[in-house]
Amino acid sequence: MALENSISTVFDNSIIMIVDDMPNNLKVLSSVLADAGLEVAIATSGQGALQQLEHTPVSLILLDVMMPGIDGFETCRRIKANPKTQNIPVIFITALSEAIDKVQGFDLGAVDYITKPFQQGEVLARVRTHLKLNQLSRILEFKNTELQQLTEKLEQRVMERTHELFTQKRNLEQALLELQKAQIQLVKSEKMSALGNLVAGIAHEMNNPLGFIFASLKQVKPTLSELVEHLRLYQKSLPNPSDEIQDHAVEIDLDYSLEDLPKVINAMGIACDRLKGISTSLCTFSRADKDYKVPFNIHEGIDSTLLILKHRLKANEQRPAIEVITEYGKFPQIECFPGQLNQVFMNILANAIDALDESNQGMSYTSIANKIFIKTELALDRKQVIIRIKDNGFGMSEYVREKIFDDLFTTKGVGKGTGLGLAIAHQIVVEKHGGAIDVNSAIGQGTEFAISLPVCSLN
Repeated sequence: MALENSISTVFDNSIIMIVDDMPNNLKVLSSVLADAGLEVAIATSGQGALQQLEHTPVSLILLDVMMPGIDGFETCRRIKANPKTQNIPVIFITALSEAIDKVQGFDLGAVDYITKPFQQGEVLARVRTHLKLNQLSRILEFKNTELQQLTEKLEQRVMERTHELFTQKRNLEQALLELQKAQIQLVKSEKMSALGNLVAGIAHEMNNPLGFIFASLKQVKPTLSELVEHLRLYQKSLPNPSDEIQDHAVEIDLDYSLEDLPKVINAMGIACDRLKGISTSLCTFSRADKDYKVPFNIHEGIDSTLLILKHRLKANEQRPAIEVITEYGKFPQIECFPGQLNQVFMNILANAIDALDESNQGMSYTSIANKIFIKTELALDRKQVIIRIKDNGFGMSEYVREKIFDDLFTTKGVGKGTGLGLAIAHQIVVEKHGGAIDVNSAIGQGTEFAISLPVCSLN
């Protein structure tokens, strides 16, 4: 109903232009259209029509074909060539009835033909029809424009919403990744903290009896020397001992005991020193980190880690002992988080042992020569300490090398690896210490990890 009302309103306000050089035709057509409530504009030539169209809003044109000067065909061509008037429907009025003439008119853009002599009812019907068609066409064009604008707005909204959702998805993924890293770090930290407490407790408990034994040995050693000396004096004073004493001396091999007992006491002292060294190394490895960096001897950290892994380096039924070759550079302590760096050394060295064991498969015992090389040096610019840990194992493929520091990535079998060790090592070196950790490896050429740590302060 709204559409019909709109058509009716426009129809009532429409201006119809009649272009004809015959006064009688103008009079009859004007009368018919005026009686129908239509406003009429008159032009007696094509040139006059074109001039009026520049300032008169016309809804439809009734155009005579046969006119002096510019005929109807040329006038129609110029109307359709003007962007301002090209959408005004044109109905030709002519006595020509040849099909070729009608085709020419339609080719120029006319919408209909009225043949002279015309019937008033026919003229009015055709005018009403084309006014409605033109108005419907305008409404459709308007609706298409509205639809296009609405579509563009919807597309823009969709793009904006898609971008918002993508941003939210990316933020959620980043938050999830950070949460996973935090969880992994928390688990590792708690695990290392528990291990550190256990090791530190064992080392502390070891120190008490060790201290007692070591102190007792120090006290026993001079006393034993005095007793031996006293026994020697008895031997000199009693050059002819009784048979019982001589038999007992032979039974206990007195001369050997007097010679060997001091050696045993010295060996026990050396063993105590070694146990004390092991206890110190355990404390070094398991030391708890503070909230700030502290001076630390990198070499002590590496040595303590090697001590913890010594049982894995020893020979077994499958292979000879793994030889560890160290080449330590000369540089003072650096400021760092010692417990975390010890964790890095532990992960890399443990992985090197695993890699060597894996590369040994299928080899004979005598052909295996496993080695781990550890080299430290101060960079030429004296701004970095570089720790290189290399094995002579099978090496890595390019695919494994690119993913080696990814969370949860592991080449080990189920139950043998979590894929967290090197990811945590990377986080400790890069994020906690502002350093870098790189891996150089190729199939058949072994693997080398290079750790670079900034020298914030040399003590």
